[in-house]
Amino acid sequence: MSRAILQVMIRGRVQGVGYRAWVEYQATASGLEGWVRNRRDGSVEALFAGAPKHVADMVALCRHGPPSSRVDSVTSETASLDELNLRRAGEAFSVLPTI
Repeated sequence: MSRAILQVMIRGRVQGVGYRAWVEYQATASGLEGWVRNRRDGSVEALFAGAPKHVADMVALCRHGPPSSRVDSVTSETASLDELNLRRAGEAFSVLPTI
C-alpha cells in the first residue's frame, strides 16, 4: 500500500477557534498519522501521513476548517519520514506545543 506524507500550513483565523482539536479529530477519524501545532505567526501547521486519498481528503477538509474558523490559505509540500517523528512517542497523531 502506498503512503503519502504532506506538511500543511493553514493561514487565516485559525488559532483560538478549536482548529488544532478539529484537525486532530478529523485526522484520527480518517486513520491518519501525524501532528498539528500552532505557530507564533498565527498559522497552524500540520503533518499528515497515510493512504494518499485520505491525506488528500484531509488537506481538502483543512481548506474549510471548523465553523468558527476562517481559512485564508492552505499550502502543502511533501515531507520526509523524519518530520513524522516529531509526534509524541506512542501516539499516532499528536497535538504539539506552539513554535
